Amino acid sequence: QVRLVESGGGSVQAGGSLRLSCPSSADGSSCMAWFRQAPGKEHEGVAALNTRIPNTRTYYADSVKGRFTISQDNDKNTVYLQMNSLTPEDTAMYYCAADWICPAPPLGNWRSYAFWGQGTQVTVSS
Repeated sequence: QVRLVESGGGSVQAGGSLRLSCPSSADGSSCMAWFRQAPGKEHEGVAALNTRIPNTRTYYADSVKGRFTISQDNDKNTVYLQMNSLTPEDTAMYYCAADWICPAPPLGNWRSYAFWGQGTQVTVSS
C-alpha cells in the first residue's frame, strides 16, 4: 500500500514562505508532483519532478514560476515544495502525487497520477 503524507502547511501572511514535505512509500516512483485545489476551483498542477529521464527535469505552473521550487531527497524518498513570496491567490489545499512514470503533460489532469496524499492546507492572508 503506497502512502503519501503531506505536511508543512499552515497560515502565513502575504510575502511569507512555507515548505511542504511529502515522504513517499512508493519506492521507485520517478514522478512526484504537487497539485492544489482552492475552494470552488478545479485541481491545478503546481510543480512536478521527473527523475526517470537522464537528467532530472522540473515543471512549474506559470503562476508559481520563480517563487516555488520542487526538490527531492532521494535518501528519504521525500519530495519538497519550497514556496516563497506567497500571495492570497496561493491559498488552497495542496496535494502530493506520485507515479512510476510522469503523465503527459506532468501538470495536466490530476487524475493521471496513481497515488495521492490527503492534502495539507495553505492559507495566505493579505
